[in-house]
Amino acid sequence: MKLHELSPAEGSAKSAWRKGRGPASGNGKTAGKGHKGQNARSGGGVRPGFEGGQIPLYRKLPKRGFTNRFAKNYAIVNVSDLNVFEDGAVIDVEALLAAKIIRKPLDGLKVLGNGEITKKVTVKAAVFSATAKEKIEAAGGTTEVA
Repeated sequence: MKLHELSPAEGSAKSAWRKGRGPASGNGKTAGKGHKGQNARSGGGVRPGFEGGQIPLYRKLPKRGFTNRFAKNYAIVNVSDLNVFEDGAVIDVEALLAAKIIRKPLDGLKVLGNGEITKKVTVKAAVFSATAKEKIEAAGGTTEVA
């Protein structure tokens, strides 16, 4: 099969309808716009959300919240999740992805202090909570800010 032999599936592609090309075309004169009115004019019609002059819904609803475009979105792991690794293991984003503990690396790894850790591991993350750092070091492990 070559590129010039390709064709769309039967019935999927509609042929162009040339508007305003005389009475014989079946769509001449007003070109499907009817007689007069806002939609018949050049550049006519109303913007999306326009409700005929009534206060539109987007203006009736209260403004809520704020989204910080510069906020960091971390992949979060609790210290209790790190017990699946062996003693002496180096835990970083790649290791957690391989173990399917996190799904996406996002903007880095954040370790929180929920639960207990019994293994002596080295954890490399962007951010550690104070309790997480305390628990990892109490178990004999080390924390590295990566």
